[in-house]
Amino acid sequence: MRMLMSGLLVAGLLTSTVASSVATAQCVRSSDYPAFDITALKTKLMVTALTCGADEKYNAFVMKYRPELASQDKALGSYFSRTNGRRARQQQDDYVTQLANSQSSTGLRQGNLYCRYNLGTFDEVMALRSAAELPDFAAGKSIMQPIPMAECGTGPAPATRSRARRRS
Repeated sequence: MRMLMSGLLVAGLLTSTVASSVATAQCVRSSDYPAFDITALKTKLMVTALTCGADEKYNAFVMKYRPELASQDKALGSYFSRTNGRRARQQQDDYVTQLANSQSSTGLRQGNLYCRYNLGTFDEVMALRSAAELPDFAAGKSIMQPIPMAECGTGPAPATRSRARRRS
């Protein structure tokens, strides 16, 4: 129990520190959304693997989609370079930390049900016919984004906005 409370405290401190650095909506181009969506999916699967003892499933996911994951990671790095200059790497690391903290918090709230609710995502993603389907799959998962985003040239959008919701 003490370890759980320590983890929550650290997650809370990291989240509040990072959240204050990105309080305003980030201007995101429509071409940037796949990088955010796929990074969120990858992080969710990583946390699920660690929480549920599904390391082999996570490794299979990474191996199957390695080129697409690398491409989207590069695109995410380009976004942060474009929007943060010299602080790009720090801001990108903070973003990924926030994603992991968010997923870990979900796991804590769901308790024993977390694995039941999330392990099936591995089967779903591995059933995709090709890596070309990964961006739409990730967008369809509507994973909570830790930073508020607004499409460039539009007003603020909720933090959970994803490509799947923009099509409606």
